[in-house]
Amino acid sequence: MRMYDLIMKKRNGEALTEQEIQYMIREYVAGEIPDYQMSAFLMAVYFKGMTEEETLAMTQAVAHSGEMVDLSGIEGVKVDKHSTGGVGDKTTMIIAPIVAACGVKVAKMSGRGLGHTGGTVDKLESIPGLQTSLSREDFFNVVNQTGLSVIGQSGNLAPADKKLYALRDVTATVDSIPLIAVSIMSKKLAAGNDCILLDVKTGSGAFMKSIDDSIALAKEMVAIGENAGRKTVALITDMDIPLGHNIGNSLEVIEAVETLKGNGPEDLTEVCVHLASNMLFLAGKGTLEECRSLVREVIANGEALKRLAAMVEAQGGDSSVIFDTDKFEKAAYQHEVLAKKSGYITFMDTESCGIASAMLGAGRETKDSQIDFAAGIILKKKVGDYVEAGEPMAVFYADKEELFAAAELRYQAAVTIEDEKANETPLVYARVTKDQVERLA
Repeated sequence: MRMYDLIMKKRNGEALTEQEIQYMIREYVAGEIPDYQMSAFLMAVYFKGMTEEETLAMTQAVAHSGEMVDLSGIEGVKVDKHSTGGVGDKTTMIIAPIVAACGVKVAKMSGRGLGHTGGTVDKLESIPGLQTSLSREDFFNVVNQTGLSVIGQSGNLAPADKKLYALRDVTATVDSIPLIAVSIMSKKLAAGNDCILLDVKTGSGAFMKSIDDSIALAKEMVAIGENAGRKTVALITDMDIPLGHNIGNSLEVIEAVETLKGNGPEDLTEVCVHLASNMLFLAGKGTLEECRSLVREVIANGEALKRLAAMVEAQGGDSSVIFDTDKFEKAAYQHEVLAKKSGYITFMDTESCGIASAMLGAGRETKDSQIDFAAGIILKKKVGDYVEAGEPMAVFYADKEELFAAAELRYQAAVTIEDEKANETPLVYARVTKDQVERLA
């Protein structure tokens, strides 16, 4: 078998066999296939696409290129959630405790932030003492004891994906739907959960900018999950506006806690109810409506908040900050960003809002950048709100005053203020299952 022949086959629009795909991934990880040949193959996929069978075979091959996590040491059904990333997306810290409080296990491996999107691991590490690097035995013990655990991704989870992504990043093949699906689902399959809920973001702050592209990606990923024997559902959720009001690590933990207390922003609460109820549905906890009732019940009675505190404690963190968020370390400086004119906010470039937060120290430019956990933005006004000239639209937090000017320029350019109010956009556009695409808006 020769890589040259596989490249030509895909270039000509033909489908590769499972054995050919396994050979290609195995030999590439082993260093026997050079980057230039794999680059040619990725470009051929970009133009010719892949069949459902090819995409599953490639996902399985990439998943099996490293460690396959065996979660059988955790009792009961295990359900995972994956978000394609966004600004202000602190949903994992809310829905994992909710789902655990309803009797379903959440054993989750999450990533760090890079660029304009925050990472759940970074947010959790803003909690004093909390460890996100646990041995497998400790990870299992925390889940069995508290119902949930969120840790950093294993260093040997789908190593083929790390090599392929680095190559896609420099060969203009990142935005190929089959390759995105392979990248995401290979890690989900390797993580070993029984059920997978996919939160596919769409809009200005998301990787997929259009609803149709988001649905196409969701269908591809759901098909992979189901064909691999995992119950899988995807929701298409809005990322044209930052989710909630807080952007930044400890600021987002604080907002997650408020949401678990029942005091969260309406948009964040609604999205989390959708996500958590679908996770419970996948785990067999009842109809979607019954699952929504369970979600609201464990928020109202405080059980979900207790689960978050229990996980924090079990992972070495100071759970007192969960019950009293004033204990979080504060930024040295704050700065109000004022509206330059009166009118309705009709658009916010969500990606630019995330970049402005990163410029304040809340994000990282490279993998090795240090994060300021207290830095970030609290939005006082969002799309649909009316602002008077000179009224605060947002408050910036940073440990260096000199960071405010450049971040404010970026933020002001991201916000559009007009005389007429914009039409409201839905928070959840569609629900994608193996059988159908249900348009919710």
